[in-house]
Amino acid sequence: MGLLEGKNALVIGVANKMSLAWAIARAMHAQGAHVALGCVEGARKRVEKLGREIGCDQVLVCDVRKDDEIEGLFQRIGDLFQGRLDILVHSIAYADLKYLGGEFIGVTRGAWNEALEISAYSFVACMRAARNLMRAAEEGASAMTLTYSGGREVVPGYNIMGIAKAALESSVRYLAYDLGPEKIRVNAISPGPVRTISALAVAGFETGLKTMEEHAPLLRNVLVEEVAHTAVFLASSLSSAITGCILPVDAGAHILSRPSIARRELKR
Repeated sequence: MGLLEGKNALVIGVANKMSLAWAIARAMHAQGAHVALGCVEGARKRVEKLGREIGCDQVLVCDVRKDDEIEGLFQRIGDLFQGRLDILVHSIAYADLKYLGGEFIGVTRGAWNEALEISAYSFVACMRAARNLMRAAEEGASAMTLTYSGGREVVPGYNIMGIAKAALESSVRYLAYDLGPEKIRVNAISPGPVRTISALAVAGFETGLKTMEEHAPLLRNVLVEEVAHTAVFLASSLSSAITGCILPVDAGAHILSRPSIARRELKR
């Protein structure tokens, strides 16, 4: 019997076979969850093809910039899952590539608002729309999102996405506080650099991978499967007392300061 046997899960933000959202959906399905997938219109055909690999024919399109589409998404999920949602995975982030790299100070008002609306506010809006469905989970429900250390420290080139991730992480804590009495847990996973299509678009990403291999305590990079297994843990009863947490999955890199990395280099 799987860890998520009989649970209803919605994973939103699936883009392609390399995406973390897809790895999470696949891992949850393997542990017995009934999984529905959410994506943008442009990814529908790719995601439908992926869904067939896990027997999922429920691919729902949603533009998270529009409240009516978010409401419609969760109405359809309510119909699909008979009014109960046990697990929500939010894996949505966007920023204009023009502002990923170079100086942060050049970000425009429009680029700022767009990045925070899609990358941070969308999680709040989805949680509000999902609240009644998750409240119906008798054993409690689990929601999670994906973040990155660039929201807590400067990662050169990450720029506006760092601001968006900081807002997202703060939202996790406030949502956890609001929803705890309703047995809805809210957490975030903070992976180290993982080779996804969206990550490859960030300036300096390959350098980040190399730095992880050389300096993280485990001296290696993180696998998408390890991030997915963490999501399964957070969705399961094994994590029943964990909420409001930003959980690093980064081979231990989060314990190091930049000077610590420099000292390790000097020892070689």
